Amino acid sequence: MLQVKQLRFGYDKSSLILDDISFDVAQGEHVSIIGESGSGKTTLLKLLHGEFDLNKGDIYWKDNAILGPKFNLVVGYDFMKYVAQEFDLMPFISVAENVGKYLSNFYKKEKKERVAELLEVVELTEFADTKVSRLSGGQKQRVALARAMAKQPEIMLLDEPFSHIDNAQKQGLRRRVFKYLKAHNITCIVATHDREDVLGFSDRMVVLSNSKIITNDTPEHLYKHPKSTLIAAFFGEFNVINDKIVYAHQLRVVEKSNLKATVIERYFKGHYYLIAASNATQTLFFHHPSALPQGESIFLEISK
Repeated sequence: MLQVKQLRFGYDKSSLILDDISFDVAQGEHVSIIGESGSGKTTLLKLLHGEFDLNKGDIYWKDNAILGPKFNLVVGYDFMKYVAQEFDLMPFISVAENVGKYLSNFYKKEKKERVAELLEVVELTEFADTKVSRLSGGQKQRVALARAMAKQPEIMLLDEPFSHIDNAQKQGLRRRVFKYLKAHNITCIVATHDREDVLGFSDRMVVLSNSKIITNDTPEHLYKHPKSTLIAAFFGEFNVINDKIVYAHQLRVVEKSNLKATVIERYFKGHYYLIAASNATQTLFFHHPSALPQGESIFLEISK
């Protein structure tokens, strides 16, 4: 398993990015790292990859200590692949050549079959012979994912892995990539701001805030029992009512209650509207099947 023990890191003495970070990840487990911008998600992935030297602490994958540049002339380890937001592809060779770059030419048939399999996973089969320089940003990101999976590493580190991919491709691609990793028992750690990367795919969520881990639990538990507004905001619109976090979908309109508000705005969301309504102390957000008129007085209660 991956073991992270009391990790501390800052780019200089005056700025501590991560402090006392400890967690374990089992073989084949999928873990998401979430937090606000600047919370250290990308830095943590780079430390797990061995790109920086730790100020304090230890990182182990099984019996292998993950060490930084002071100990390794070449960053990284054969059993680990890191897909960064900068894809580091070779632009003037084909998609297939990029994906198969680190596969042995000694077994040409097996290499060709492996590349074809991965191009199918990321839906780039028809672009196999296209030079990477001619691809869009989203297509390049898919090439980077396929190349990282090519040698079937034991652990993959993914930094916002679907951020450049349009919505028409993203949902299916996400399902195929995570299904592939699970089927091959590849440990996966994803730094993300997108809840769709987490819900349905991650076994656990590690939440970073103010240089520390504030919680480490299953997505389902954190969704149902958010310990902070940071966690609730990751899952969607919410309210704080009597010191309790209440998601927008948990509020409903009733004929009479102690919670009266006036509709001030409505936002079409497809199969529902997100309604903003104001009372004497705050603006409340709730879901409703129709667009309520601005200025209408309504009563709300928390669904049971």
